[in-house]
Amino acid sequence: MHAIPAARLGDDVRVRMRGTQVPNAPANPARSSDAMNEVTVQAGETLRAAMRRALTLAERGPANDPNPQVGCVLLGPDGHIVAEGWHRGAGTPHAEVDALSQLPAAWRGRERELVAVVTLEPCNHTGRTGPCAVALAEAGIGTVVYAASDPGDASSGGADTLREAGVTVASGLLEDEALALLRPWLDRQSSSAHDVVECIRRDSGTAYSPAHSVFTRSRPRPHVTVKWAQTLDGRAAAADGSSQWITGVDARGDVHRRRAEADAILVGTGTLLTDNPALTARSETGGLLVPPAEQPIPVVLGRREIPASANLYQHPALVAHGLDAPLQFAGDDLVAHLEALHDRGVRRLFVEGGPTVASSFIAADLVDEVLIYIAPALLGGPRLALGDLGIDSMPGIKRLRIIHFAQLGADLLVKAAIEDHHQNDGGH
Repeated sequence: MHAIPAARLGDDVRVRMRGTQVPNAPANPARSSDAMNEVTVQAGETLRAAMRRALTLAERGPANDPNPQVGCVLLGPDGHIVAEGWHRGAGTPHAEVDALSQLPAAWRGRERELVAVVTLEPCNHTGRTGPCAVALAEAGIGTVVYAASDPGDASSGGADTLREAGVTVASGLLEDEALALLRPWLDRQSSSAHDVVECIRRDSGTAYSPAHSVFTRSRPRPHVTVKWAQTLDGRAAAADGSSQWITGVDARGDVHRRRAEADAILVGTGTLLTDNPALTARSETGGLLVPPAEQPIPVVLGRREIPASANLYQHPALVAHGLDAPLQFAGDDLVAHLEALHDRGVRRLFVEGGPTVASSFIAADLVDEVLIYIAPALLGGPRLALGDLGIDSMPGIKRLRIIHFAQLGADLLVKAAIEDHHQNDGGH
């Protein structure tokens, strides 16, 4: 059967699933004899939400197992999850096989309409269990989307096996987050860092700088997202320090949805004392967006005492996680603080901590992605969104790789990864 070329997923890429006619969809000569038509699903919020669900499932697996933590969800043509699975450790079914085993009877015989969303490239070898790539192909799954490529010499190549079986394959969706989850396992692998990075680059054909940072830092830490809101001229507050609200309701709603995806949320004592934030993930009506146990744990960075009247003491995640108070770190060793959070089970940290805190994480090269909410407004004055990054001259500039743009009401969201400065080539 004709092999389908690889696709590299970005926010504007479309993944095709069989089952429903798409107006003006071009015919695929390789599938001209296929009675099934095709429906397109934007690789936007639906697929990202599915991958984040798969990452959440992956975390249920043992962290110190010889095998990686992997999650998988199966999406129907309408984008809804119809089955899901995760790997429970060496010798147990892999995530893809586990998900296939949970497929409802109504979907048996309709597997070609499904999209498998997997956190790691389906394996291609037989160990205690069979190859997942073969299991997906034999089940008839029509499309496979995965986050990170398998770096193993024996286990890699699953994507090629799937393509040879006529399965549509795409990679790179939320790759940064998947690599952050996989970091401890990757560090345990016997392959050299250079060999592993080259394997992860394989599908993209370009240097992938976040992977470099995975292997140059051996101490475990969460995936770190730094968020800030600013005016078009780069100000985070007025001259008197007031900042509510720079952005509109649509942007703030997006922030709350992203808070809900995090395990912990961090602010500095400056922001805490100035704004007395709640740091909960709330809906438009003011209620909790997710249950207390799924709310991000509040974390405070700085030596100043948290006032007894602080709203953080009422944070619903505290009771849900058996805490009497927000977690607090002095801020003198960010690497150690992140490792401590990782040891507590925090895999995704959302940093909202004001210019000083945001700048300190960025300057320390401890940030996986930034979320910048830009309001079409001007403030002027001294209250910049970012402070000193320790950059004295242009060779030290921190360049961004844009991952996603979005218009949120009147505001603009820019989601970007910070390029590894070791990879800079002295370009414009």
